[in-house]
Amino acid sequence: MRGQHTDRPTSPASAPEAPDHAAASEAAAKPAVHRISDATLLQAARECVLAHGVRRSTLTGIARRAGVSRMTLYRRFPDVHSMVAALMTEEFAETLRKAHAAAGTGTARTRLVTATIRCVRMLQSDPLLQRVLDTDAEMLLPYLVERLGSAQLAAERFVHEYLYEGHADGSIRRTDTATQARTLVLIAQSFVISAAPAATGVDPRNLSAELAHSLDSALHPSIPTAQDRGGQEHTSAGPAENTAAEEAR
Repeated sequence: MRGQHTDRPTSPASAPEAPDHAAASEAAAKPAVHRISDATLLQAARECVLAHGVRRSTLTGIARRAGVSRMTLYRRFPDVHSMVAALMTEEFAETLRKAHAAAGTGTARTRLVTATIRCVRMLQSDPLLQRVLDTDAEMLLPYLVERLGSAQLAAERFVHEYLYEGHADGSIRRTDTATQARTLVLIAQSFVISAAPAATGVDPRNLSAELAHSLDSALHPSIPTAQDRGGQEHTSAGPAENTAAEEAR
């Protein structure tokens, strides 16, 4: 009837939707689809450092190269040094993975010597590390005279695995594992940091071979004396030395 109001069901399409607070919270918690990854930012930092060195690289320049704002970059990395430290740690982890893959077969001692030589050689030719050593070597000084960095601690963990295996299979001299690992890392580190002056007047391949010999001798479970050898001077190389010497060439 005219003038009479009739209640009719409102269609779902026209009904106002209640706010879905749960969905909103879930959406807010999700990362942005176009969020730039740390890998992209670190790659931009790598390019800047290779081009300009650490001191001449800026967050503004890195952000421009990565295609983000300076504030976006600053929220994740407070300064260039923190970016370079993160980048070098990441690249060193990859170097350790490659060294482990190249260790080959044999006793734990053989594999440790081979992996160490491979790791040292890769670091000696690593563009980023060499750029830092050439232009901003003082950046590494705290890790040489004050404290161990994350890369050095990662190297110790890497060595530890081989030492435990070597103590078990009898190929590595038993002693305090932590002390043994620290000593090996410091020896290898010196061949990386001092690679340029060390090669002056000396064939780098001979240095690698001598490092392999030193490591193998230090790790050997027993070093026979001249008397044990019947007065004969022992000159033959062990399996680990031979493998590492071939790697050095």
